[in-house]
Amino acid sequence: QVQLVESGGGSVQAGGSLRLSCTASGRAFSHYPTMGWLRQAPGKEREFVAGINWDANMIIYADSVKGRFTISRDNVKSTVTLQMNSLKPEDTAAYYCAASRSLRALTTTPDYWGQGTQVTVSS
Repeated sequence: QVQLVESGGGSVQAGGSLRLSCTASGRAFSHYPTMGWLRQAPGKEREFVAGINWDANMIIYADSVKGRFTISRDNVKSTVTLQMNSLKPEDTAAYYCAASRSLRALTTTPDYWGQGTQVTVSS
């Protein structure tokens, strides 16, 4: 089992910034080294946002957030962070931390995800 706990959500005006963090734990965590973020807006399907592999030499973003969001990780602390800048109202969603065996799996069907943290961007 892998446990993922998110923090850092909140409300911000358009153009503002937020920083999301996720801490992973569990004996199986080493088997799911790829981490990232997905989001789900009301009435919409869950969508991939960003992903990063263990060595941080492979990072991918959804086109909608490229140039605005930055994902990073600290393997010593078992954390992954999503820095979100230039936020837009369409970024409003529940954001979920996820872990998986590969980036490909992370973008489609993550093996584990957290409870989610709400991000609300007002115009």
